[in-house]
Amino acid sequence: MQETHHVAVLDFGSQYTQLIVRRVRELGFYAKLYSPEDISEIGHPGAVILSGGPRSTSEPDAPDIDFETLKSFGVPVLGVCYGMQLLNIKFGGSVKASNQREYGPAMLKPTSHADLYEGISAESQVWMSHSDTVQDLHEQAEVIAENQHGTPVSLKWPGNFYGIQFHPEVTHSHEGLRILHNFLLQAKELQPFHIEDFKREMIEGIRERVGDRQVVCGVSGGVDSTVLAVLLKEAGVKMRAIFVDNGLLRKDETQEVQNNFHRMGVAIETVDASDEFLSALAGKDDPEEKRKIIGNLFIKVFWDSVGDAEMLAQGTLYPDVIESASNAKSKASVIKTHHNRVAKILELQEEGKVLEPLAELFKDEVRELGASLGIAPDILGRHPFPGPGLAVRCPGALDKKRLDIIRECDAIFIGKLKEYGWYDKVWQAYAGLIPVKTVGVKGDERSYEWATNLRAVISEDAMTAEWVDLPAQLLRETSQDILNQVTGINRVLYDISTKPPASIEWE
Repeated sequence: MQETHHVAVLDFGSQYTQLIVRRVRELGFYAKLYSPEDISEIGHPGAVILSGGPRSTSEPDAPDIDFETLKSFGVPVLGVCYGMQLLNIKFGGSVKASNQREYGPAMLKPTSHADLYEGISAESQVWMSHSDTVQDLHEQAEVIAENQHGTPVSLKWPGNFYGIQFHPEVTHSHEGLRILHNFLLQAKELQPFHIEDFKREMIEGIRERVGDRQVVCGVSGGVDSTVLAVLLKEAGVKMRAIFVDNGLLRKDETQEVQNNFHRMGVAIETVDASDEFLSALAGKDDPEEKRKIIGNLFIKVFWDSVGDAEMLAQGTLYPDVIESASNAKSKASVIKTHHNRVAKILELQEEGKVLEPLAELFKDEVRELGASLGIAPDILGRHPFPGPGLAVRCPGALDKKRLDIIRECDAIFIGKLKEYGWYDKVWQAYAGLIPVKTVGVKGDERSYEWATNLRAVISEDAMTAEWVDLPAQLLRETSQDILNQVTGINRVLYDISTKPPASIEWE
């Protein structure tokens, strides 16, 4: 899409940065992410948002911005957290460094109900994640909101510059979307965003990028790679779709994947590499090492299967990119290495051999794209499944016996969710294995077996997640069936951790 009158989001490294892009799209406007170093490439934006970030403005090499270029755009600018602190410095103020972090909910109290806070409650919950705070202010800076302690958490400077010390993009900020919308209303003209437009842009980009080369598309049966394969088919490029059975899949998943692709008219080649993966993972218990082994072996299997492939296509989404902090210009901290962001993939990217048309999208946007491509709702509605598969649901060293235990527990849990009508109400659910044995009693005899953890979460984007309060009867029956039917389990636990601080998966 043309980079004119769009919302330019400058990424200073926050784990939530892409959420800002997504929220702007939800509000109906086109947004694009940029590195601060690339400010001269923005073109003619309609508005600019400076994201938060993990660094302190007091650090000698803290991320900076070309303020003169920013002012030359002549459009509304919003600084979020780090972005607000940076703007305060640029306007001649100062920032007080602190080692004490404010993290979690806080109360927003607007002192002015114009501009950003028109229609906002007198007290509204917002989500904080920062340590430093603004101190000295520009003489024309206006405090337009405070927290419950009277500390300034929102500022306005001359020239339609705004700052907020909280994250409006996360759902924990109850009126955050309204605040973002109020900011965008300050812009005179913004380019609209529609998924059909985005689809056309991606198809044109794929055709231009691929040309006559053959694309190898790795498919897993998940929503991301499925939509990618159908998108490549729609683009009319030469494609070989390869499904690798890595021995880390759920119960009966190989057959289900084959059936689904047959329904969509996409031919896939199945490669059984389960022995190869399990052998490579034997004795490995470090989660990062396991992820890297799986990612590198995926590439080897693909290359062994297709020879000297000209291009590799992946269903990478933005959370994969941001959590891996794999962009060379990324200011983000590494949360975990995703299997599709390992060194080999990054090498192939340098060679121009990796195609990732979905890398700017979130899961729900991919589902919307899939629906526009005619993919059936039951396929699009499948729960997310991690690339490393059951390896990240089985902390510690892997072996077939422990993986089979997880498969059986998971099948029972998912079956109960479907039976009770809860499968489509949750974002993701699974059973994992806790690497601890506990004492129990089975058949009047002592047992010493593993514990399984059940996890069900709701989320919009996988960046944050809340645990689901499932019906007690559903959990009771799931536990009873697992304990009666799965050899090796004598204890069932339900995970009630949110993300953050816990991740959705165990590793």
